[in-house]
Amino acid sequence: MAQSAPAAGVCTGMTNRQRWILVLAALAAFMTALDTLVVTTALSTIRVDLGASVEQLEWTVNAYNLSFAVLLMTAAALGDRFGRRRLFAAGIGLFVVASAACALAPSVGALIAARAVQGAGAAAVTTLALALVSTAFPPTKRGAALGIFFAVNGIAVAGGPLVGGALTQGLDWEWIFWLNVPIGIALIPLVLARIPESRGPDRHLDLAGLALVSAGVLGLVWGLVRANAAGWDSAEVLGTLLGGAALIAAFVAYELHARAPMLPMRFFRSRAFSAGNAAIFLTVGSLFCAVFFMAQFLQAGLGYGPLDAGLRLLPWTATLFFVAPLAGKLVDRFGERPFLVAGPLLQAAGMGWIALVADAGTGYSQMVPPLIVAGVGVSMSFPAAQNSVVGAVPPEAIGKAAGTNSTMRELGGVLGIALGVAAFAAAGSYASPGAFTDGFVAAMGVTTGLSVLAAACGLALPNRAALHEPAPVVS
Repeated sequence: MAQSAPAAGVCTGMTNRQRWILVLAALAAFMTALDTLVVTTALSTIRVDLGASVEQLEWTVNAYNLSFAVLLMTAAALGDRFGRRRLFAAGIGLFVVASAACALAPSVGALIAARAVQGAGAAAVTTLALALVSTAFPPTKRGAALGIFFAVNGIAVAGGPLVGGALTQGLDWEWIFWLNVPIGIALIPLVLARIPESRGPDRHLDLAGLALVSAGVLGLVWGLVRANAAGWDSAEVLGTLLGGAALIAAFVAYELHARAPMLPMRFFRSRAFSAGNAAIFLTVGSLFCAVFFMAQFLQAGLGYGPLDAGLRLLPWTATLFFVAPLAGKLVDRFGERPFLVAGPLLQAAGMGWIALVADAGTGYSQMVPPLIVAGVGVSMSFPAAQNSVVGAVPPEAIGKAAGTNSTMRELGGVLGIALGVAAFAAAGSYASPGAFTDGFVAAMGVTTGLSVLAAACGLALPNRAALHEPAPVVS
Protein backbone atom coordinates (compact mmCIF):
# COMPACT_ATOMS: atom_id res chain seq x y z
CA MET A 1 0.00 0.00 0.00
CA ALA A 2 1.50 3.32 -1.00
CA GLN A 3 1.83 5.97 1.65
CA SER A 4 0.39 9.40 1.29
CA ALA A 5 2.92 12.21 0.94
CA PRO A 6 2.45 13.47 4.52
CA ALA A 7 2.76 9.95 5.88
CA ALA A 8 5.92 9.26 3.92
CA GLY A 9 7.53 12.44 5.20
CA VAL A 10 6.85 11.54 8.81
CA CYS A 11 8.03 7.93 8.43
CA THR A 12 11.48 9.03 7.25
CA GLY A 13 12.09 10.71 10.60
CA MET A 14 11.30 7.62 12.68
CA THR A 15 13.61 5.08 14.23
CA ASN A 16 13.18 1.48 13.15
CA ARG A 17 11.56 0.63 16.51
CA GLN A 18 9.07 3.50 16.23
CA ARG A 19 8.20 2.48 12.68
CA TRP A 20 7.45 -1.10 13.71
CA ILE A 21 5.31 0.01 16.65
CA LEU A 22 3.30 2.42 14.50
CA VAL A 23 2.77 -0.06 11.65
CA LEU A 24 1.76 -3.00 13.85
CA ALA A 25 -0.46 -0.94 16.14
CA ALA A 26 -2.17 0.73 13.18
CA LEU A 27 -2.76 -2.59 11.37
CA ALA A 28 -4.26 -4.21 14.46
CA ALA A 29 -6.53 -1.23 15.06
CA PHE A 30 -7.41 -1.30 11.35
CA MET A 31 -8.59 -4.89 11.73
CA THR A 32 -10.95 -4.06 14.60
CA ALA A 33 -12.24 -0.86 12.96
CA LEU A 34 -12.90 -2.66 9.68
CA ASP A 35 -14.85 -5.38 11.47
CA THR A 36 -17.14 -2.85 13.11
CA LEU A 37 -18.25 -1.47 9.76
CA VAL A 38 -18.24 -4.51 7.46
CA VAL A 39 -21.05 -6.01 9.55
CA THR A 40 -23.46 -3.20 8.70
CA THR A 41 -23.75 -4.18 5.02
CA ALA A 42 -24.15 -7.89 5.84
CA LEU A 43 -27.02 -7.59 8.34
CA SER A 44 -29.80 -8.24 5.83
CA THR A 45 -28.13 -11.46 4.65
CA ILE A 46 -27.45 -12.60 8.22
CA ARG A 47 -31.12 -12.03 9.07
CA VAL A 48 -32.25 -14.34 6.26
CA ASP A 49 -29.60 -17.06 6.79
CA LEU A 50 -29.99 -17.33 10.57
CA GLY A 51 -33.67 -16.43 10.80
CA ALA A 52 -32.93 -13.50 13.10
CA SER A 53 -35.53 -11.06 14.35
CA VAL A 54 -34.93 -7.33 14.14
CA GLU A 55 -34.11 -7.24 17.88
CA GLN A 56 -31.61 -10.11 17.52
CA LEU A 57 -30.05 -8.42 14.51
CA GLU A 58 -29.62 -5.23 16.54
CA TRP A 59 -27.80 -7.20 19.23
CA THR A 60 -25.27 -8.56 16.75
CA VAL A 61 -24.08 -4.94 16.68
CA ASN A 62 -24.84 -3.95 20.28
CA ALA A 63 -23.15 -6.99 21.87
CA TYR A 64 -19.88 -5.93 20.27
CA ASN A 65 -20.28 -2.28 21.25
CA LEU A 66 -21.30 -3.15 24.80
CA SER A 67 -18.31 -5.30 25.72
CA PHE A 68 -16.00 -2.98 23.78
CA ALA A 69 -17.06 0.11 25.72
CA VAL A 70 -17.16 -1.59 29.13
CA LEU A 71 -13.66 -3.08 28.91
CA LEU A 72 -11.62 -0.22 27.41
CA MET A 73 -10.37 1.22 30.70
CA THR A 74 -9.98 -2.26 32.15
CA ALA A 75 -7.75 -3.21 29.22
CA ALA A 76 -5.64 -0.10 29.75
CA ALA A 77 -5.22 -0.88 33.46
CA LEU A 78 -4.32 -4.52 32.81
CA GLY A 79 -1.81 -3.44 30.17
CA ASP A 80 -0.15 -1.07 32.63
CA ARG A 81 0.04 -3.87 35.22
CA PHE A 82 0.97 -6.95 33.17
CA GLY A 83 2.59 -5.39 30.10
CA ARG A 84 1.08 -3.50 27.18
CA ARG A 85 2.70 -5.63 24.48
CA ARG A 86 1.58 -8.86 26.16
CA LEU A 87 -2.03 -7.72 26.55
CA PHE A 88 -2.02 -6.24 23.05
CA ALA A 89 -1.00 -9.59 21.56
CA ALA A 90 -3.52 -11.40 23.76
CA GLY A 91 -6.25 -9.02 22.58
CA ILE A 92 -5.41 -9.76 18.95
CA GLY A 93 -5.54 -13.49 19.70
CA LEU A 94 -8.92 -13.20 21.43
CA PHE A 95 -10.27 -11.15 18.54
CA VAL A 96 -9.12 -13.77 16.01
CA VAL A 97 -10.66 -16.68 17.93
CA ALA A 98 -13.92 -14.80 18.36
CA SER A 99 -13.94 -13.89 14.65
CA ALA A 100 -13.69 -17.57 13.73
CA ALA A 101 -16.51 -18.32 16.19
CA CYS A 102 -18.65 -15.66 14.49
CA ALA A 103 -18.04 -17.22 11.07
CA LEU A 104 -18.92 -20.70 12.37
CA ALA A 105 -21.95 -19.58 14.40
CA PRO A 106 -24.84 -22.04 13.84
CA SER A 107 -27.47 -19.67 15.24
CA VAL A 108 -28.03 -16.00 15.89
CA GLY A 109 -27.60 -16.58 19.64
CA ALA A 110 -24.15 -18.05 19.08
CA LEU A 111 -23.28 -15.16 16.78
CA ILE A 112 -24.30 -12.59 19.42
CA ALA A 113 -22.20 -14.36 22.08
CA ALA A 114 -19.17 -14.51 19.77
CA ARG A 115 -19.61 -10.82 18.93
CA ALA A 116 -19.48 -9.96 22.64
CA VAL A 117 -16.16 -11.81 22.97
CA GLN A 118 -14.94 -10.09 19.82
CA GLY A 119 -15.70 -6.73 21.43
CA ALA A 120 -13.58 -7.67 24.45
CA GLY A 121 -10.61 -8.43 22.19
CA ALA A 122 -11.17 -5.20 20.27
CA ALA A 123 -11.14 -3.20 23.52
CA ALA A 124 -7.65 -4.48 24.35
CA VAL A 125 -6.38 -3.94 20.80
CA THR A 126 -7.73 -0.41 20.40
CA THR A 127 -6.75 1.15 23.70
CA LEU A 128 -3.32 -0.52 23.88
CA ALA A 129 -2.54 0.35 20.25
CA LEU A 130 -3.05 4.01 21.11
CA ALA A 131 -1.00 3.66 24.30
CA LEU A 132 1.90 1.96 22.47
CA VAL A 133 2.01 4.62 19.74
CA SER A 134 1.64 7.51 22.18
CA THR A 135 4.42 6.14 24.41
CA ALA A 136 6.82 5.48 21.53
CA PHE A 137 6.93 9.08 20.28
CA PRO A 138 7.99 12.27 22.06
CA PRO A 139 5.45 15.12 22.29
CA THR A 140 7.06 16.97 19.35
CA LYS A 141 6.41 14.04 16.98
CA ARG A 142 3.38 12.40 18.58
CA GLY A 143 0.76 14.33 16.64
CA ALA A 144 2.26 13.31 13.30
CA ALA A 145 2.46 9.66 14.36
CA LEU A 146 -1.15 9.71 15.55
CA GLY A 147 -2.14 11.30 12.26
CA ILE A 148 -0.75 8.27 10.41
CA PHE A 149 -2.42 5.93 12.92
CA PHE A 150 -5.84 7.50 12.33
CA ALA A 151 -5.22 7.62 8.58
CA VAL A 152 -4.85 3.83 8.55
CA ASN A 153 -8.06 3.64 10.58
CA GLY A 154 -9.55 5.88 7.92
CA ILE A 155 -8.94 3.17 5.34
CA ALA A 156 -11.04 0.84 7.50
CA VAL A 157 -13.78 3.46 7.79
CA ALA A 158 -13.67 4.07 4.04
CA GLY A 159 -13.43 0.44 3.04
CA GLY A 160 -15.66 -1.17 5.67
CA PRO A 161 -19.03 -0.80 3.93
CA LEU A 162 -17.37 -1.51 0.58
CA VAL A 163 -15.59 -4.67 1.76
CA GLY A 164 -18.68 -5.88 3.60
CA GLY A 165 -20.87 -5.43 0.54
CA ALA A 166 -18.34 -7.08 -1.79
CA LEU A 167 -17.74 -10.13 0.45
CA THR A 168 -21.41 -10.62 1.22
CA GLN A 169 -22.41 -10.32 -2.43
CA GLY A 170 -19.46 -12.20 -3.93
CA LEU A 171 -18.94 -14.96 -1.31
CA ASP A 172 -21.05 -15.08 1.85
CA TRP A 173 -21.46 -13.12 5.08
CA GLU A 174 -19.17 -15.49 7.03
CA TRP A 175 -16.19 -14.14 5.09
CA ILE A 176 -16.44 -10.74 6.76
CA PHE A 177 -15.28 -12.58 9.90
CA TRP A 178 -12.86 -15.05 8.27
CA LEU A 179 -11.00 -12.04 6.88
CA ASN A 180 -9.68 -11.24 10.38
CA VAL A 181 -8.11 -14.64 10.98
CA PRO A 182 -5.05 -14.51 8.68
CA ILE A 183 -4.42 -10.84 9.54
CA GLY A 184 -4.40 -11.55 13.28
CA ILE A 185 -2.30 -14.73 12.96
CA ALA A 186 0.34 -12.78 11.02
CA LEU A 187 0.35 -9.87 13.48
CA ILE A 188 0.82 -11.75 16.78
CA PRO A 189 4.41 -13.05 16.23
CA LEU A 190 5.46 -9.70 14.79
CA VAL A 191 4.07 -7.86 17.81
CA LEU A 192 5.94 -10.14 20.21
CA ALA A 193 9.18 -9.85 18.21
CA ARG A 194 9.20 -6.18 17.25
CA ILE A 195 7.43 -4.22 20.01
CA PRO A 196 9.34 -3.78 23.30
CA GLU A 197 7.42 -4.41 26.49
CA SER A 198 6.25 -1.39 28.49
CA ARG A 199 4.22 -0.93 31.66
CA GLY A 200 2.65 1.84 33.67
CA PRO A 201 4.06 2.87 37.06
CA ASP A 202 1.40 1.04 39.10
CA ARG A 203 2.12 -2.52 40.22
CA HIS A 204 -1.08 -2.60 42.29
CA LEU A 205 -4.22 -3.54 40.39
CA ASP A 206 -7.11 -1.27 41.39
CA LEU A 207 -9.78 -4.01 41.49
CA ALA A 208 -12.42 -1.84 43.18
CA GLY A 209 -11.90 0.91 40.61
CA LEU A 210 -12.08 -1.59 37.76
CA ALA A 211 -15.32 -3.04 39.10
CA LEU A 212 -16.96 0.36 39.62
CA VAL A 213 -16.03 1.86 36.26
CA SER A 214 -16.88 -1.33 34.34
CA ALA A 215 -20.29 -1.65 36.00
CA GLY A 216 -20.94 2.07 35.57
CA VAL A 217 -20.09 2.09 31.87
CA LEU A 218 -22.15 -1.10 31.42
CA GLY A 219 -25.19 0.65 32.92
CA LEU A 220 -24.78 3.75 30.76
CA VAL A 221 -24.21 1.84 27.51
CA TRP A 222 -27.02 -0.65 28.21
CA GLY A 223 -29.44 2.20 28.85
CA LEU A 224 -28.41 4.01 25.66
CA VAL A 225 -28.61 0.99 23.36
CA ARG A 226 -32.00 -0.02 24.81
CA ALA A 227 -33.49 3.48 25.00
CA ASN A 228 -35.25 3.60 21.65
CA ALA A 229 -36.57 0.02 21.82
CA ALA A 230 -37.75 0.06 25.44
CA GLY A 231 -38.52 3.79 25.67
CA TRP A 232 -36.45 6.57 27.19
CA ASP A 233 -38.87 6.79 30.13
CA SER A 234 -39.05 3.03 30.77
CA ALA A 235 -38.03 1.61 34.13
CA GLU A 236 -35.29 -0.46 32.46
CA VAL A 237 -33.66 2.49 30.72
CA LEU A 238 -34.02 5.00 33.54
CA GLY A 239 -32.83 2.42 36.07
CA THR A 240 -29.72 1.45 34.11
CA LEU A 241 -28.82 5.04 33.19
CA LEU A 242 -29.25 6.30 36.75
CA GLY A 243 -27.52 3.24 38.16
CA GLY A 244 -24.62 3.65 35.74
CA ALA A 245 -24.29 7.35 36.60
CA ALA A 246 -24.32 6.52 40.33
CA LEU A 247 -21.60 3.91 39.89
CA ILE A 248 -19.46 6.35 37.88
CA ALA A 249 -19.90 8.90 40.68
CA ALA A 250 -18.86 6.23 43.18
CA PHE A 251 -15.84 5.46 41.00
CA VAL A 252 -14.81 9.13 41.04
CA ALA A 253 -15.22 9.33 44.83
CA TYR A 254 -13.21 6.14 45.31
CA GLU A 255 -10.42 7.20 42.95
CA LEU A 256 -9.99 10.48 44.82
CA HIS A 257 -8.81 8.53 47.85
CA ALA A 258 -7.38 5.33 46.36
CA ARG A 259 -3.76 4.48 47.13
CA ALA A 260 -2.99 3.62 43.50
CA PRO A 261 -5.92 4.91 41.39
CA MET A 262 -6.44 3.50 37.89
CA LEU A 263 -7.43 7.02 36.79
CA PRO A 264 -6.07 9.86 38.94
CA MET A 265 -8.81 12.48 39.14
CA ARG A 266 -6.19 15.23 39.14
CA PHE A 267 -5.86 14.71 35.40
CA PHE A 268 -9.23 16.42 34.95
CA ARG A 269 -7.82 19.62 36.42
CA SER A 270 -5.99 19.97 33.11
CA ARG A 271 -8.10 21.79 30.52
CA ALA A 272 -6.21 19.94 27.79
CA PHE A 273 -7.25 16.59 29.24
CA SER A 274 -10.86 17.47 30.06
CA ALA A 275 -11.65 19.53 26.97
CA GLY A 276 -9.91 17.05 24.65
CA ASN A 277 -11.97 14.16 26.01
CA ALA A 278 -15.21 16.15 25.87
CA ALA A 279 -14.52 17.26 22.29
CA ILE A 280 -13.83 13.75 21.02
CA PHE A 281 -16.88 12.40 22.88
CA LEU A 282 -19.12 14.79 20.97
CA THR A 283 -17.23 14.55 17.66
CA VAL A 284 -17.48 10.76 17.57
CA GLY A 285 -21.13 10.96 18.63
CA SER A 286 -21.78 13.13 15.59
CA LEU A 287 -19.71 10.88 13.31
CA PHE A 288 -21.33 7.58 14.37
CA CYS A 289 -24.81 9.03 14.01
CA ALA A 290 -23.94 10.23 10.51
CA VAL A 291 -22.36 6.91 9.46
CA PHE A 292 -25.34 4.95 10.80
CA PHE A 293 -27.86 6.93 8.74
CA MET A 294 -25.85 7.94 5.67
CA ALA A 295 -25.44 4.39 4.36
CA GLN A 296 -29.13 3.75 4.95
CA PHE A 297 -30.14 7.00 3.18
CA LEU A 298 -28.19 6.00 0.10
CA GLN A 299 -30.11 2.70 0.06
CA ALA A 300 -33.57 3.42 1.50
CA GLY A 301 -33.75 7.03 0.30
CA LEU A 302 -31.89 7.00 -3.01
CA GLY A 303 -32.23 3.33 -3.98
CA TYR A 304 -28.61 2.20 -4.22
CA GLY A 305 -27.49 -1.34 -3.32
CA PRO A 306 -25.08 -2.13 -0.44
CA LEU A 307 -21.97 -2.17 -2.62
CA ASP A 308 -22.96 0.98 -4.51
CA ALA A 309 -23.69 2.73 -1.22
CA GLY A 310 -20.26 1.80 0.09
CA LEU A 311 -18.60 3.21 -3.01
CA ARG A 312 -20.51 6.47 -2.72
CA LEU A 313 -19.36 6.99 0.86
CA LEU A 314 -15.70 7.09 -0.22
CA PRO A 315 -15.51 10.88 -0.84
CA TRP A 316 -16.43 11.28 2.84
CA THR A 317 -14.61 8.45 4.57
CA ALA A 318 -11.44 8.40 2.47
CA THR A 319 -10.54 11.94 3.58
CA LEU A 320 -9.32 10.50 6.91
CA PHE A 321 -6.53 8.69 5.08
CA PHE A 322 -5.33 11.82 3.29
CA VAL A 323 -6.04 14.58 5.81
CA ALA A 324 -5.23 12.98 9.18
CA PRO A 325 -1.44 12.61 8.60
CA LEU A 326 -1.14 16.23 7.49
CA ALA A 327 -3.35 17.44 10.34
CA GLY A 328 -1.30 15.46 12.86
CA LYS A 329 1.91 17.05 11.60
CA LEU A 330 0.40 20.53 11.77
CA VAL A 331 -0.88 19.85 15.31
CA ASP A 332 2.74 19.36 16.39
CA ARG A 333 3.53 22.79 14.97
CA PHE A 334 0.49 24.91 15.83
CA GLY A 335 -1.15 23.14 18.76
CA GLU A 336 -4.42 21.29 19.17
CA ARG A 337 -6.96 24.07 19.71
CA PRO A 338 -7.24 25.35 16.10
CA PHE A 339 -7.94 21.84 14.85
CA LEU A 340 -10.41 20.93 17.62
CA VAL A 341 -12.41 24.06 16.79
CA ALA A 342 -12.20 24.14 13.00
CA GLY A 343 -12.55 20.37 12.57
CA PRO A 344 -15.92 19.93 14.33
CA LEU A 345 -17.20 23.15 12.73
CA LEU A 346 -16.41 21.77 9.27
CA GLN A 347 -18.15 18.54 10.18
CA ALA A 348 -21.17 20.56 11.37
CA ALA A 349 -21.16 22.55 8.12
CA GLY A 350 -21.03 19.41 5.99
CA MET A 351 -23.81 17.63 7.90
CA GLY A 352 -26.00 20.73 7.98
CA TRP A 353 -25.48 21.16 4.24
CA ILE A 354 -26.62 17.57 3.65
CA ALA A 355 -29.70 18.12 5.80
CA LEU A 356 -30.63 21.10 3.61
CA VAL A 357 -30.27 19.29 0.26
CA ALA A 358 -31.48 15.81 1.28
CA ASP A 359 -34.58 14.66 -0.55
CA ALA A 360 -35.83 11.38 -1.97
CA GLY A 361 -35.02 12.76 -5.41
CA THR A 362 -31.62 14.25 -4.52
CA GLY A 363 -28.86 13.57 -7.02
CA TYR A 364 -25.76 12.00 -5.52
CA SER A 365 -23.56 14.72 -7.02
CA GLN A 366 -25.20 17.27 -4.72
CA MET A 367 -23.94 15.35 -1.70
CA VAL A 368 -20.29 15.02 -2.71
CA PRO A 369 -19.10 18.54 -1.69
CA PRO A 370 -20.66 18.44 1.82
CA LEU A 371 -19.38 14.88 2.34
CA ILE A 372 -15.83 16.06 1.59
CA VAL A 373 -16.19 19.08 3.89
CA ALA A 374 -17.44 16.89 6.76
CA GLY A 375 -14.69 14.32 6.14
CA VAL A 376 -11.95 16.94 6.25
CA GLY A 377 -13.37 18.23 9.52
CA VAL A 378 -13.45 14.93 11.39
CA SER A 379 -10.01 14.02 10.00
CA MET A 380 -8.58 17.15 11.64
CA SER A 381 -10.24 16.37 14.95
CA PHE A 382 -8.97 12.88 15.77
CA PRO A 383 -5.19 13.41 16.01
CA ALA A 384 -5.70 16.76 17.74
CA ALA A 385 -7.94 15.33 20.45
CA GLN A 386 -5.76 12.30 21.13
CA ASN A 387 -2.61 14.43 21.25
CA SER A 388 -4.26 16.88 23.64
CA VAL A 389 -5.25 14.13 26.07
CA VAL A 390 -2.03 12.10 26.17
CA GLY A 391 0.08 15.27 26.16
CA ALA A 392 -1.62 16.46 29.34
CA VAL A 393 -0.33 13.58 31.51
CA PRO A 394 3.15 12.34 32.44
CA PRO A 395 4.71 9.74 30.11
CA GLU A 396 4.13 6.90 32.58
CA ALA A 397 0.37 7.66 32.63
CA ILE A 398 -0.18 7.61 28.87
CA GLY A 399 -1.85 4.19 29.04
CA LYS A 400 -4.47 5.51 31.46
CA ALA A 401 -5.05 8.59 29.32
CA ALA A 402 -5.41 6.51 26.14
CA GLY A 403 -7.89 4.20 27.89
CA THR A 404 -9.96 7.14 29.06
CA ASN A 405 -9.95 8.69 25.60
CA SER A 406 -10.97 5.41 23.96
CA THR A 407 -13.83 5.03 26.44
CA MET A 408 -15.05 8.55 25.74
CA ARG A 409 -15.01 7.89 21.99
CA GLU A 410 -17.03 4.70 22.35
CA LEU A 411 -19.57 6.25 24.73
CA GLY A 412 -19.91 9.22 22.38
CA GLY A 413 -20.62 6.89 19.47
CA VAL A 414 -23.31 5.00 21.38
CA LEU A 415 -24.93 8.25 22.51
CA GLY A 416 -24.83 9.73 19.01
CA ILE A 417 -26.61 6.74 17.48
CA ALA A 418 -29.20 6.64 20.28
CA LEU A 419 -30.02 10.35 19.88
CA GLY A 420 -30.08 10.06 16.09
CA VAL A 421 -32.46 7.07 16.18
CA ALA A 422 -34.77 8.95 18.55
CA ALA A 423 -34.82 11.97 16.23
CA PHE A 424 -35.39 9.73 13.20
CA ALA A 425 -38.28 7.89 14.84
CA ALA A 426 -39.96 11.16 15.83
CA ALA A 427 -39.83 12.63 12.32
CA GLY A 428 -39.86 9.73 9.87
CA SER A 429 -39.99 5.99 9.25
CA TYR A 430 -39.01 3.23 6.82
CA ALA A 431 -42.43 3.28 5.15
CA SER A 432 -41.26 5.05 1.98
CA PRO A 433 -38.20 6.90 0.61
CA GLY A 434 -39.89 10.19 1.47
CA ALA A 435 -40.69 9.12 5.03
CA PHE A 436 -37.14 7.88 5.51
CA THR A 437 -35.74 11.17 4.22
CA ASP A 438 -37.82 13.11 6.77
CA GLY A 439 -36.26 11.09 9.58
CA PHE A 440 -32.82 11.30 8.02
CA VAL A 441 -32.94 15.10 7.95
CA ALA A 442 -33.83 15.13 11.66
CA ALA A 443 -30.91 12.79 12.42
CA MET A 444 -28.54 15.03 10.47
CA GLY A 445 -29.71 17.87 12.70
CA VAL A 446 -28.47 15.83 15.67
CA THR A 447 -25.07 15.28 14.07
CA THR A 448 -24.79 19.00 13.33
CA GLY A 449 -25.64 20.00 16.88
CA LEU A 450 -23.18 17.53 18.42
CA SER A 451 -20.40 18.86 16.17
CA VAL A 452 -21.08 22.46 17.21
CA LEU A 453 -20.89 21.43 20.87
CA ALA A 454 -17.59 19.66 20.15
CA ALA A 455 -16.18 22.87 18.68
CA ALA A 456 -17.23 24.72 21.84
CA CYS A 457 -15.25 22.21 23.90
CA GLY A 458 -12.29 22.75 21.58
CA LEU A 459 -12.38 26.44 22.43
CA ALA A 460 -11.79 25.51 26.07
CA LEU A 461 -8.38 24.04 25.27
CA PRO A 462 -5.43 26.06 26.58
CA ASN A 463 -3.19 27.90 24.17
CA ARG A 464 -0.07 26.29 22.75
CA ALA A 465 2.28 27.45 25.49
CA ALA A 466 0.04 26.38 28.36
CA LEU A 467 -0.77 23.07 26.72
CA HIS A 468 2.80 21.84 26.96
CA GLU A 469 3.65 22.93 30.44
CA PRO A 470 4.96 20.01 32.56
CA ALA A 471 2.12 17.61 33.36
CA PRO A 472 1.19 16.81 36.95
CA VAL A 473 3.18 14.03 38.52
CA VAL A 474 1.36 10.80 39.31
CA SER A 475 1.66 9.84 42.91
